[in-house]
Amino acid sequence: MLRGLYAAGSGMIAQQRRQEMLSNNLSNINTPGHKGDQSSLRAFPNMLIQAMGTDHPRSHGTNRVGELSTGVYMQEQTPNFRQGDMQETDNTTDVALLQGLVPTDEETGEDAMLVYETLNNDGDLRYTRNGNFTVDGQGFLTSSQGHYILGIDGEPINVQNDQIRVDSNGEIFSTVDEELLGQINVAVVTDPTQLVKEGEGFLRYEGENDVFTAVDNEDVTYQLQQGFIERSNVDASQTVTEMMTALRAFEANQKVLQAYDQSMERAVNDIGRIG
Repeated sequence: MLRGLYAAGSGMIAQQRRQEMLSNNLSNINTPGHKGDQSSLRAFPNMLIQAMGTDHPRSHGTNRVGELSTGVYMQEQTPNFRQGDMQETDNTTDVALLQGLVPTDEETGEDAMLVYETLNNDGDLRYTRNGNFTVDGQGFLTSSQGHYILGIDGEPINVQNDQIRVDSNGEIFSTVDEELLGQINVAVVTDPTQLVKEGEGFLRYEGENDVFTAVDNEDVTYQLQQGFIERSNVDASQTVTEMMTALRAFEANQKVLQAYDQSMERAVNDIGRIG
């Protein structure tokens, strides 16, 4: 009976964690460049049940009864790096990154991911798909959180003001005198599964493969589109449906747990009174 309690309890925990993940996806549906998470549920190894103290063993000299499931757990939570839809904003500092042909990792089978390079407040290198840029008080091109956007030279880009034009290769020109102000660097992450979310749309790379630039790279094709941003790739209707499914699964396990609790209460109180 206790095994049934553990199985129902593990199912509730797994669905609760899945519900938290889906709620986070839904809360970021309007976050530009956000990549929704997806979960993998897996069952614990089954236990082989054998009868003890019987006089008539079954075939092969064993008293095998069968297998017993020991519950389920959420094995991992991985981002879905599928590109989101493009949304027009007409803001000169908004730039959407359209991913074209990219190399595929031979070991993981995952397509590479193109990202912008940024410097966070601690001066550490981070990556993002959020092209909702702005210009700070010193004239530098930054993310909406104030992190510097890096150019192909690895340095922050000073554009002076928002009177700029960005071509498809990421070169930035002043609309006043057509002066070349810099070029946005687009980085290639060959193993995107090693990107770790840090919040606010920023990613930290913990892989062993080198991150290289896509600029002037014959093996990579991409395009930047000014006045657009990449929307979150979270599907609202599908996410709500999955949340309802997770809630029903949680409630079903909860009812099983309550049934076991009532059975144990009767075993403790009623059987003891009858004896």
